[in-house]
Amino acid sequence: MLSYGGVARRSVANWVMTTSAPNCSPRLKSAVRNFLLMTLGSAALAANPVAAEVNRIKGNPNALILDGVRVGGDVETFFLSGQLPSPVDPAKPMAQVKSLEEMGDSKAQTISTLNKIKALLKAQGYEMSDLVKLSLFVAADPRLGKMDFAGVNEGFKQFFGTAENPNTVARSTFQVAALVGPYFLIEIEAIAVKKKAAPLSFNMRLAPETLESADEGEATAFKTSRAPRLPAPLRKKVKAA
Repeated sequence: MLSYGGVARRSVANWVMTTSAPNCSPRLKSAVRNFLLMTLGSAALAANPVAAEVNRIKGNPNALILDGVRVGGDVETFFLSGQLPSPVDPAKPMAQVKSLEEMGDSKAQTISTLNKIKALLKAQGYEMSDLVKLSLFVAADPRLGKMDFAGVNEGFKQFFGTAENPNTVARSTFQVAALVGPYFLIEIEAIAVKKKAAPLSFNMRLAPETLESADEGEATAFKTSRAPRLPAPLRKKVKAA
């Protein structure tokens, strides 16, 4: 498969400059050479795509969560800090919350926290379906005298394995003695992955400001000229690569 190394890119850029712009000013030559190096680098990425791979492992098809997730290929990862729920009344500041009823039970707090995660993901161009791992930290509900694990799962089910998001995640749940505030029952950390954005396309155009800074004759030459073909020996090497 075609692959331009750093040396090859510089060689091609220098050859194009000597055949297309032998009489240009040093400033324009430098700008064009840098442009060619950047463009050839983008072409190399486009010629060597690496597929994104997210393999969700689920031994029991009826399980609520995954056994694990294998991630490979050309992906980017978004690590979210632990998120806490908001009051039932979103207009109420946390400083004014004086009771557990103002925060809701474990189910309500799970839904609130996952909605915050959903908003954070969206702001960065991710979806809930991009989540691969959640870590849940759950405190006991003092009204029950224990952790409400069933309530947490009920809230969880509203976001995973649904028509909107058929995916689920690898997940760990920890019971903790307490969270950072007396009325918090859950905190959730999240990891999401998605395919990286496509590389820039190969485009033999100079920036307008570069042409504007050139002499009139130089600018006209570059606007109207076509990129020259590689010499025959180089074309043979590229085909053989």
